[in-house]
Amino acid sequence: MSGHSKWATTKRRKGAQDAKRGAIFTKIANIITIAAREKGGDLDTNFTLRMAIDKAKMANMPKENIERAIKRGTGELAGAEIVEYIYEGVGPANSQFVVRALSDNKNRTAAETRHAFSKYGGALSSVMWNFEQKGVIRVSREELENKKVNDEELELEMIDLGVDDIKVEEEGATIFTSFGDLQKIKKYFDDKGIITESAEVEYIAKDEIEASEADVEKIQKFIDTLEESDDIADYYTNISNV
Repeated sequence: MSGHSKWATTKRRKGAQDAKRGAIFTKIANIITIAAREKGGDLDTNFTLRMAIDKAKMANMPKENIERAIKRGTGELAGAEIVEYIYEGVGPANSQFVVRALSDNKNRTAAETRHAFSKYGGALSSVMWNFEQKGVIRVSREELENKKVNDEELELEMIDLGVDDIKVEEEGATIFTSFGDLQKIKKYFDDKGIITESAEVEYIAKDEIEASEADVEKIQKFIDTLEESDDIADYYTNISNV
């Protein structure tokens, strides 16, 4: 089990932040709102909220936006209710996708997601049998080098802590944990002052496939469409090379 690499996705998102900053803030605000609604606005007791706020800070989201999103979640501010929807489907070249949407309008989101799949020759379909939820933590190569973290030492430390898998790449390290161990592993990095690129629960494919160069181009166009939607917070795929 390794999980497809999202380092390329992270780079694209960072490059597009200036042009799409408002849309990115909307997506992150929705994540914060749902986290606060489910387990309250206290960062000490709500780990999911803390991770969402870390994501907001990585995107340079203004403090007032973060506070407003928390208050919407706890009911201190009025606003349309944000609901999480999970869609499964087959994309271009028989790729499998699990799509996480956060929206205040179920009909609009369902229609947009269905259209995105059909536009690229796919369709909504059951694929969850090939995915499982895992805690995923990413640490960039730059951060590892800044903190003088050796790859082999990191792998040994992670094995000692009982992680499921660790994938060390040119862009950085990706650590896979059980759902219940995510908070413990995140605390390990926090205690050492190592800044994580991301730390969240993701849907990881049990069996991955590598797409051809021509198919990767089609799949990438489909992914771009997903990322352009304000309602779609994230996506997960069984294609290892996108």
